[in-house]
Amino acid sequence: MTEVYDFDVVIIGAGLVGLAVARELSSVYDNIILVEKESSFGQHVSSHNSEVIHSGIYYPKGALKTKLCVEGNKLLYKFAQKYDIPHKKCGKLIVATCPEEEPILDQLYEQGKKNAVVGISMIGKSEIAKIEPAVKATKALHVESTGIIDSHSVMQQLEASALNAGVVTLYNTEITSIDKKNNIYKLTTDTNNDIIQTRIVINAAGLWSDTIAAMVGINDYKIHWCKGEYYKTNKHRNMKKLIYPVPDPQGKYLGIHTVLDLNGGLLFGPNAYYVDNLSYDMKENNKPQFYEAINRYLDIGWCEIEPALTGIRPKLQAPGEKFRDFVIENNQKHENFINIVGIESPGLTACLAIAKHTRGIIR
Repeated sequence: MTEVYDFDVVIIGAGLVGLAVARELSSVYDNIILVEKESSFGQHVSSHNSEVIHSGIYYPKGALKTKLCVEGNKLLYKFAQKYDIPHKKCGKLIVATCPEEEPILDQLYEQGKKNAVVGISMIGKSEIAKIEPAVKATKALHVESTGIIDSHSVMQQLEASALNAGVVTLYNTEITSIDKKNNIYKLTTDTNNDIIQTRIVINAAGLWSDTIAAMVGINDYKIHWCKGEYYKTNKHRNMKKLIYPVPDPQGKYLGIHTVLDLNGGLLFGPNAYYVDNLSYDMKENNKPQFYEAINRYLDIGWCEIEPALTGIRPKLQAPGEKFRDFVIENNQKHENFINIVGIESPGLTACLAIAKHTRGIIR
């Protein structure tokens, strides 16, 4: 038998963003439900990434990615300290491996200053050798506010905070259709066609955020799935800093970089290529790309890297397109249907800031 439930707010998607929004709004609304089609939180983008706390240096001044990354960086470190979430402010080196790449570092340095990123400095070959002797570079941009964090623990704490504040979580439940009448949204689920009624919908559905928006007639977005792979190694353990190459000029990704874990382990990745199907299988014929990219800044043997994991980014940027910003908007035709779309990197860093921003645009 179909049941009808009423809530003040319905949040679709229990990734980092959906959980952060649930926690943020729980201080304002008494009756919130968080709906997730998987059996637990963060099964896709939020758990298949580099777990890096970014600084905000890469994105154009004035972009939402920039504003929310710089703000989110501070918020996430405070959150991690408050709740004893494993993290480390290790910093990173963005390295030029030849003189021809050095002007890109100069541009990033100037952009970082415009974006109010703190703790950035340019260092030369001798200082690089003192910090990371194994790294091959002619010059580097040292970004001190970059770090690493246990994203699963972040999500656990966000969920716990939301639950303690009375938020209802509904897992293993998919939204199949959305209707609107008299400013009330009726969301049909795949559980006995049960209906959830609400005045406020937060679409934080990640890889499927465009599909959810289309259910109510908002066809402004197209999410492009962009896969990234990681390789692991037992060599170069206990490096101090994250090492990044100069970024891809098209802005598709940040380049194949080192990925430190909190136990001293080392991964490399991710690369980037667009896909049509959701699969976390590894495409091992990309190993030559990794081998070549890593050896530009770090000596490593062919047999010293092996497949590790993959992830898929929800990009608004189509193949061949340039930078696309986050979209976080309260739709004009569908009041209080708030779409949070295209949240790829730096989504982890920005999640708490995204939640605050979302709270501010509810009418």
